[in-house]
Amino acid sequence: MYPNLYYVFKDWFGVQWNGLSFLNTFGLMVAMGFVAAAIVLSKELQRKEKQGLLSPREEMITVGKPASVSELIINAIAGFVFGYKLIGLFFNKPVDINPQEYIFSSQGNLLGGLLLGGLLAWFKWYEKNKQKLKEPERRNVRIWPHDRVGDIIILGLIFGIIGAKLFDNFENWDDFIKDPIGRLFSVSGLTFYGGLIVAAIAICWYAAKKGIKIIHLVDAAGLALLLAYAVGRIGCQVSGDGDWGIFNSAYITNADGKVALAGPGEYQQNLEKNKAYFLSGQVYNKDSVLEQVTDRIYESLDRVPHKSVKAPSFIPVWMVAYNYPNNVNKDGVLMPGCDDEHCRVLPQPVFPTPLYETIACTLLFILLWSMRRKIKVPGVMFGLYLIVTGLERFTVELFRVNNKYSIFGFHPTQAEIISVALILAGFILIFIVKRKAKTSN
Repeated sequence: MYPNLYYVFKDWFGVQWNGLSFLNTFGLMVAMGFVAAAIVLSKELQRKEKQGLLSPREEMITVGKPASVSELIINAIAGFVFGYKLIGLFFNKPVDINPQEYIFSSQGNLLGGLLLGGLLAWFKWYEKNKQKLKEPERRNVRIWPHDRVGDIIILGLIFGIIGAKLFDNFENWDDFIKDPIGRLFSVSGLTFYGGLIVAAIAICWYAAKKGIKIIHLVDAAGLALLLAYAVGRIGCQVSGDGDWGIFNSAYITNADGKVALAGPGEYQQNLEKNKAYFLSGQVYNKDSVLEQVTDRIYESLDRVPHKSVKAPSFIPVWMVAYNYPNNVNKDGVLMPGCDDEHCRVLPQPVFPTPLYETIACTLLFILLWSMRRKIKVPGVMFGLYLIVTGLERFTVELFRVNNKYSIFGFHPTQAEIISVALILAGFILIFIVKRKAKTSN
């Protein structure tokens, strides 16, 4: 596992550059997911613009004005925050605090904040001063939908995080009631569907405000979301962020911290050996002090969720049973001979569900991307996206552990409920838009 770039460079190149520890691999892959989404969304919007399906909007802007006081203050504040935290990560971060906790703490580098804040304020003044005219002018400019992709991505990022946080706390309501402030501002706990729903509402509002036809925008956005999700899940897998599946009882984690095929009765013996981890979530650290390392606690060893699946000979074992050594969550038991910050490994291998989602969503993206030119009815592509993403998530839930609800004798998870709703919504949308297209011809 590579919780941050320090571990990547240590494993690949044999160098130990502590300054790289602040670059979290999960965050890096999420950022790359947003970049991939922006590229796909921009290309699709431009294609639809060439077809005459989307039109530009004329807006009046003022050019030639010097930088206003508010612009300088905003840039200075943004620069100060980034400098205070990012430079602090390099030079001031205590060894006993991880980067995520540090970002959400009050600690930082004051000089770094002041320097970067002043630099960004000066840069804004310099850019505006270069364009300054004797008399500022009001000009009419054309702005195409693809020119607004940056704004759309930023809206998706902000409201996606808000929605993911809200839905995660709804799903874990008891924990939220115990510590509402801590849960809201913690660095963990994000629900994909919550982010998708809230971000979609915000983006649709923005599109309507800017005169972008929502039906064409969501067709393009569905493709972008599939690819972004596939890339983001790579971050979950590589960093070991805890979003893995249930235990695979066909294998065990041996004394060396490696995954090994379980012999007769060895799975139960392994559970008994690591009883404290499964029943209380507490194990001893290097200083022989009990430490809470996981919140996945079970009433008894018989309640530990598992399936027994042996890897076929043509695929590596880690594709069905992986114990996430050096995971970013510091979840598990201590690895022998490890002295780094992240020295834990799961005592029992699990199904690597983030890997499954990356593979599935990549294949689905390729499928829909190859179909996009053949689909002529607006809305059908987004309907297909809703169907395939719902099916994908519903399937992977069979191998994951989530809180379940009791509804008319059924016990679905929040993700399964939303998955079914998305599938139904996709079919209904396709039916409506196709029927509408027939009646208008």
